[in-house]
Amino acid sequence: MLKRLLYFSSVMVLAAASAAWSAQPQPRSGWVGTWAASPMQAQGPAMRAFTGTTLREIMHISAGGAQVRVRFTNEYGSDPLTIADAHVALSAGGAATKDGTDHTLTFGGEASVRIAPGAAMYSDPVALAVPALADVAVSFYVPNQVMRAETYHALGLQTNYVANGDVAGAAALEDATKLASWYFVSGVDVPAEQDSRAVVTLGDSITDGARSTPDTNRRWPNVLAERLQHTKGFEHVSVLDEGISGNRVLNEGAGPSALARLDRDVLAQNGVKYLIILESINDIGHTLHFSGPEDDITAGQLENVLGQIAEAARAHGIKVYAATLTPYVGAGYAGEKGEQMRAAVNNWMRTSGVFDAVIDFEKITGDGQTPPQFNPAYDSGDHLHPGDAGYKAMGEGIDLSLFK
Repeated sequence: MLKRLLYFSSVMVLAAASAAWSAQPQPRSGWVGTWAASPMQAQGPAMRAFTGTTLREIMHISAGGAQVRVRFTNEYGSDPLTIADAHVALSAGGAATKDGTDHTLTFGGEASVRIAPGAAMYSDPVALAVPALADVAVSFYVPNQVMRAETYHALGLQTNYVANGDVAGAAALEDATKLASWYFVSGVDVPAEQDSRAVVTLGDSITDGARSTPDTNRRWPNVLAERLQHTKGFEHVSVLDEGISGNRVLNEGAGPSALARLDRDVLAQNGVKYLIILESINDIGHTLHFSGPEDDITAGQLENVLGQIAEAARAHGIKVYAATLTPYVGAGYAGEKGEQMRAAVNNWMRTSGVFDAVIDFEKITGDGQTPPQFNPAYDSGDHLHPGDAGYKAMGEGIDLSLFK
């Protein structure tokens, strides 16, 4: 009997100690994300056989740091992915790297790594000083193996390169072919400073930067990142663009739904303190021509899911900002019912109190009419996506005090 009492007493003490510990501020991560791209499943021609080839991919980071590490991913792979030689350097433009900046990446001290299907792997950190807003070149050799490229991010809007053989450490790639997507790389981290924090932008093609000028980093998250880096006190705030073109909130479209990828693309990102949600215009657009019963949705259903995303993020200590849906009158899938839904969702965002703040992209990009259309100066021409000027207005219209 005494042993049982001592046992239960010990359990109570441990439980109390655990509760007290969990109530304390948790240690900050040693790393913060400075660049990210949401993995997608490649299909059709995008499933290329990168065997016996080197890929050189360019990432435009946000916050700088004295070290970097790279996150490789085989999330949608059917077979293991072997990377036999990997490097990181500062880009010199095109397929070239800056002299004296090339560093070999290792994985647990080993030069090669085997990434199982469905898994991701961080490289070891390397002492490469990367300035804020720099272009980082990640090069890696994929040896001959039984696999096809099934994991990528489709809309890179960035010229990347493929060359034959193992030339990952070369300063320039000769006879390289061009790619417009990112394959097998989903993140770049830098060491966290005392005040480091990351903003995740969760969205669809408008967050992904569709119809902006390639190789110029004109997406609205890029504009926000540049403003933060040029404003005193915000130098350690990074921006992670987790937009997927064609993405939806409720149903799988291009990539997993926003709800399905919440854990991976938001909660698991290193150093995340803020979330901006700009999602559901594709859900609304699909109500014009039903392809199945899953497209028969209501504004209330969208609001419920967006609210659950906000609740989950807030439970992890993340502040959540809703971005109102930009105009879409005249877009290919616009309709009267859809416009009513879009207006209802925006009104709910502004009035529900579910979010820590609201960023009014509709007001920033609209023409002030009812129903609003894109300000012609901001319209890319398809009445759905902003052009470069529209993305600039969106990024500049965000109150930086939200990230204090």
